[in-house]
Parts: sequence; C-alpha cells; structure tokens
Amino acid sequence: MSQYIYKAKKLFDGEHFHHDVVFSVDDGKVSYNVSAENAEVINLDGLVVPGYIDVQVNGGGGAFYNAEQTTACLEKMVSAHAQFGSTALMPTLITDKIEVMQAASDAMAAAIESNQAGVVGIHFEGPHLSHPKKGTHSEQFIRPITEQEFEIYARKDLGIKMVTLAPETVPLADIERLISLGVKVSIGHSNADFETANTALKAGADGFTHLFNAMSAFTSREPGVVGAALWDDNSWCGLIVDGHHVHNTSAKLAIRSKQRGKIMLVTDAMPPVGTDDTEFAFFDGRKVIRTGDRLNSTTGELAGSVLDMASAVRNTVDWLDVSLPEALRMASLYPAQYLGLNSKGHLREGADADFVHLDENLYAQATYIAGAQI
Repeated sequence: MSQYIYKAKKLFDGEHFHHDVVFSVDDGKVSYNVSAENAEVINLDGLVVPGYIDVQVNGGGGAFYNAEQTTACLEKMVSAHAQFGSTALMPTLITDKIEVMQAASDAMAAAIESNQAGVVGIHFEGPHLSHPKKGTHSEQFIRPITEQEFEIYARKDLGIKMVTLAPETVPLADIERLISLGVKVSIGHSNADFETANTALKAGADGFTHLFNAMSAFTSREPGVVGAALWDDNSWCGLIVDGHHVHNTSAKLAIRSKQRGKIMLVTDAMPPVGTDDTEFAFFDGRKVIRTGDRLNSTTGELAGSVLDMASAVRNTVDWLDVSLPEALRMASLYPAQYLGLNSKGHLREGADADFVHLDENLYAQATYIAGAQI
C-alpha cells in the first residue's frame, strides 16, 4: 500500500475552490482525512484540479489509432495528452475497414485487461455515417451496420463503448440493439432532419459528436441535428474550442441554450499533438497538413485538430466568457457524467486520484493518474 501526501495551495474539487488543502493518495484514491504532521509533504503551488477527460481523441505523440492498433499506440496517446492534463481518454477510431476495427478492439481489450493508465474505453466514430456529412472520413469505408460490426459492439471487454452514427442511415431497430448491448450512441456526421434525430434520442442515443461540425444546421423551418442537440435536455454535446471548428459566438450561444452540465470539451486530436510534426499520412493517399494550430486534409477539409484539453479550457475561459469553474467542469465532471465514471471528474473524498497541477496561467505542470505522475 503506497501513500503520498500533498499540500495544494489551491484546489478545485469539481464544485468549489479550497485553499491550503492537505490530502493523501492511498491505493489510487483521494483522502482528506490525513495529518501532514511528521510526514513528507509534496507542495503543489498554483492550482490542483480534477483530471481532464477526453471522449474524442484520434491520436497524439505521433501515434494514430487508425494507423496502429496496439497497446503501444495507446500508451503514446495517453503520454502525449497527459502533458496537457488529460487523465482519461476514449481513443477514437474513425471510419475504416472491419479488420482495423477488429484490431483496434483487440488492442483496447488488452489495455482494459491490464488496467492501462488513462484508457477507459473505445469510441468508433463511424463507419455508419452520412455521405453528405462525411467530412474528412474516407467515403469508401462508410457502410451500414452488419453482423461483423455487431460482433465488435457486443464485446464486453472493451471498457466503455461509444459509436458515432448518422441516424438517417441506421435503422431504428439497430440503434435500439446498440443500446441493448451497452453502447453509448452519439449522433454525428449526420444530415438527418430534426424528427429523425429526435427519434434516435427517444431510442436511447444520448450524445452529439463535435457539435455544429458535420451535421445538418439549424434553420427557421428545419431545426436539423443542431436544433435537436440544443433542444434536448438529456443528451451531451462535445464541443471543439480551437477557433477553427466553431465560431466563438456559435459556441457561446450553444452554452447559453443547452442544459447546464451537458456540454463537454473534446479535442478531436490527431497525431501531431505533443509533437512538432507538420504532417501525417491519411486515407486514400492523402496527407493531413498542419498550419499553425490548424489541420487540413490535402483535399481541403478540416481533419481533426491539434487541440489539447488544457488549451481547450483556457480558450473556453478567454474566448467564451465562461467562468473557470465551469470550464473545468466542462473538461472533467461533465464528460465523466456522460461516461458514467462516478469516481472521476471531481476530487471529493474517495475519488480516483486523477488530478492536474496547473500554474497560474492554467498550463499543466504535472498530471497524475491514480496518484502516479505520468
């Protein structure tokens, strides 16, 4: 049994700020029932906050899940994003061949079996998407659900399972079957009308993938997927706050409109995060090119991001007029609630000791998963 004792100059527990807080990490859990007397204490200046949770992350540290379906790839992704405060990831596989989906599932199962730090499940973004709203996804792999995919979605060794789909391309019975298999269904890359999106929500879908992007827009006569996302009180929306995917005013309007606690920050991060890489190989002989903090496929579309969660929090505070406590919740508590991770996203007594030491400018100085510095 290992125990560490810390003294945080300032700590945010998910709801409130506290000053000069002493806490211990015992078997990966947080405890405030501790005395620092006669103990070696690690002092943490700045601010200690709950670890960030990213439900949509395709790569990092030069690793790309679609290119390499191994636990080593997952380790690289976790290490890269831990530099920026992420303590739990849903590694995301975008639209690809069934063999790649199977290999990614096997790697995830191995990671879950070994309790690999920072990995909580798998997000399949596609392949059951809308061709008109495919974005940068490879059109050749977009397809209906078959029994081969259902065999993957039925697995019980993958941790949390999440599938982004376009409800107009997937029969309602298949959505209900996914829900029955314990899959979290998120609506995205969809050209559905408002009624179709609402029908999917009634069937059990409870998420919207990268709000505003690759989905039918809100208009006066047809609210579309965006309207369904903002109107529904029981679903969560991922929001990419990088200055490229969503206009700041659109993001502000979404935050003002949506039920509090139902918008969570995501990165949609690609391999260059945590590196100086300026390009990487993509599908169909394409490349993705980095220009500053923007990624585009050589065919022009935005292709994920080089956003990290610490930057997403800063951007949310600086650009969207969101308070720091709420921005921190959007990066930790709300995604934890979406994923059903009750012991994460906060630092109350008995919580998982997943936390980030930030400096006064909200840059990550150190990241801890289950009390161990990553």
